[in-house]
Amino acid sequence: MMPAPLHYCTNVHPCRSAADLPALLDTYAVEVREECGFPIGVGLWLPAAALADLQATPAGTARLATALAERGLVCHTLNAFPHGDFHGQSVKDRVYRPDWSDPTRLDYTLACGELLAGLLPDTAVGSISTLPLGFKGHPHGAGFEAAALDRLVDLAVAWARLREQTGRTIRLAIEPEPFCLIETTAEAIAFFTRLLQAAAVRGAERAVREHVGLCYDVCHQAVEFEDAAEAIGRLTAAGIRINKVQVSCAIELDHPADPAAREALARFAEPRYLHQTFARTSSGRILSIADLTAAHALQPPREWQESPAWRVHFHVPVDAERIGPLGTTRGELRRALAAIGRLAEMPHLEVETYTWPVMPDAEGAPAGGGGIVAGLVRELVATRELLGPGAPWSAAGGP
Repeated sequence: MMPAPLHYCTNVHPCRSAADLPALLDTYAVEVREECGFPIGVGLWLPAAALADLQATPAGTARLATALAERGLVCHTLNAFPHGDFHGQSVKDRVYRPDWSDPTRLDYTLACGELLAGLLPDTAVGSISTLPLGFKGHPHGAGFEAAALDRLVDLAVAWARLREQTGRTIRLAIEPEPFCLIETTAEAIAFFTRLLQAAAVRGAERAVREHVGLCYDVCHQAVEFEDAAEAIGRLTAAGIRINKVQVSCAIELDHPADPAAREALARFAEPRYLHQTFARTSSGRILSIADLTAAHALQPPREWQESPAWRVHFHVPVDAERIGPLGTTRGELRRALAAIGRLAEMPHLEVETYTWPVMPDAEGAPAGGGGIVAGLVRELVATRELLGPGAPWSAAGGP
């Protein structure tokens, strides 16, 4: 089976209806592929409204598959984390709703699976990333996890049946994220233990092992100050399949005592997305806030200011070692890709810098479609170089 090519995630582009897809592909994806000069895939993101539009039209999925093929594009993975509008004025913690206790989340993800089964090249395996159950800051009743476990087992059983019917394997990729119900590697391992126990009660353990795994977002785990190679090793030892890797970098404030560096960081406190922020003190203690504010960057508490480093959940270009006076976690990306390259089963790789439209102008944010295309091309080329010529993704062919 030919490995999947390197993908980039289209959640960087607004998409509110199925009618937006042709322009999205032509304005961005085709241009990115042509500028890269090597095969790439598109990790499609379709909000629930756009997905419903597409699937309500007879042969809608087939037409999208044809549109991709005509443009020399393939799709092996979907991003089903954001259910609604991901480009509204203020997304913040709304992105975690509906959570996995809500049947709406299951229905949306199942619909994504049906779509991907119709888009996959022959013999290919598909992956779909999703939120890590819900947000810790939201209220959850006593039956929350039991309901979420039931939904996930339902999904695994449905996708086992889909595999029997179509021959296409679709796998869920649960994506740990800071301040969510699954955010650390330890929490992921503990949750998968409980998921398999719930599956065993229903006689569905085999389906869950085959169809449910993890999405390793390198930015997210770097923000938690986890060592990428160690984390990936622990997940593998626990028998958790990594179905997808999101190639991403976080901001690192490596001189918190420097007012100029903190002033630069304050420009990244923007109103659309949540930017969870962590600091590691000299004693190793981890401090955290749920969202970066300009006030916190400019006038942090003393313990924050005296910490050796902060890390901020703001996806920055993966080719950047530094952004002005700020560092990035590109070193963690190198270590993560090296560890992923040693896995027996290769996950899908997807560059996911969805924040291009909200990057501060002073740091070289793109102006219009051409700027975003150029930035995405730099990221894909840089990722391919990090993978090296012998990596299976580098050898992957087109459709």
